[in-house]
Amino acid sequence: MKRIAVLTSGGDAPGMNAAICAVVERGEQCGLEVYGVYYGFKGLVDGDLRRLTLADCHDKMRRGGTFLYSARFPEFREPEIRLKAIEQLKHFGIDALVVIGGDGSFTGALKLTEHGFPAIGIPGTIDNDIPGTEYTIGFDTAVNVALAEVDKISDTASSHNRTFIVEVMGRDAGDMATWIGVASGADAIIIPEEAHDMEAVVKATARGRRNGKDHSLIILSEGVMSAPEFAKQYCALANEEVRSVTLSHVQRGGAPSVRDRAYATMMGAKAVDLLIEGQAGLFVGVKKERIATFDIIETLQSTEHEEYLDMYYLNKELKQSN
Repeated sequence: MKRIAVLTSGGDAPGMNAAICAVVERGEQCGLEVYGVYYGFKGLVDGDLRRLTLADCHDKMRRGGTFLYSARFPEFREPEIRLKAIEQLKHFGIDALVVIGGDGSFTGALKLTEHGFPAIGIPGTIDNDIPGTEYTIGFDTAVNVALAEVDKISDTASSHNRTFIVEVMGRDAGDMATWIGVASGADAIIIPEEAHDMEAVVKATARGRRNGKDHSLIILSEGVMSAPEFAKQYCALANEEVRSVTLSHVQRGGAPSVRDRAYATMMGAKAVDLLIEGQAGLFVGVKKERIATFDIIETLQSTEHEEYLDMYYLNKELKQSN
């Protein structure tokens, strides 16, 4: 193996740059040339590959997003499109690929491996929704960015004695909502994994007011419904004025946290090690706070990811008990 490539795909996540830089640094340390694929799988098909060196990575680790850029490219599902990508890889003399992204990106990595081109995945998504691994790059930064915004919302909610419904990202996973909800002292946390009882939510906010709280806070995961829709249903029972806020893509921005930078660096280095060992069809993740490897096929076939339902139930117990 003489030459490898790295790409980022799907939604951007803080810490991706640290993973890219680790792939470059470990690759050069092992005598490999490392190429960056710009704009994800689309750039792979278009042949948008450029040699990366340590100089290209200078000062990139502290930045959010991905300096290789990213793009949605559903066309990569088509076999003939993937064959074009492999032609480009062969044209550039690339022997193996590191793919940083979510489950859709892992599907692309697996398909390339099935075509005989070795690929290793690194989980990069703020949703923390990849089965197997306990942690995905970007999650820690995203929940901290969102929590800072929720704290500001709480200030104005307190000033006006209002109830605020704050919608956070997470797609079909409730990890972000759970962590933010517990950390902000939310009266209720609404996640896709658990059915919610609107009457119980209304009672929880009322209980908080009876106990002296001057405002109420509900954290809603986007995978359940939109904040305006939830507010409409809530008001039908609560008969009070509420405000709904959607934090949206602000959660993807910001300088990566220490945790995201450190795990991304370890994952990037491990991915290169696996390729050098002749491994493929795997991804690098975290198990019991340690770097571990997982089979991509098993991951894509699973519908269960490492949830934090114990935190969710604790918050529910504390806030909704009679």
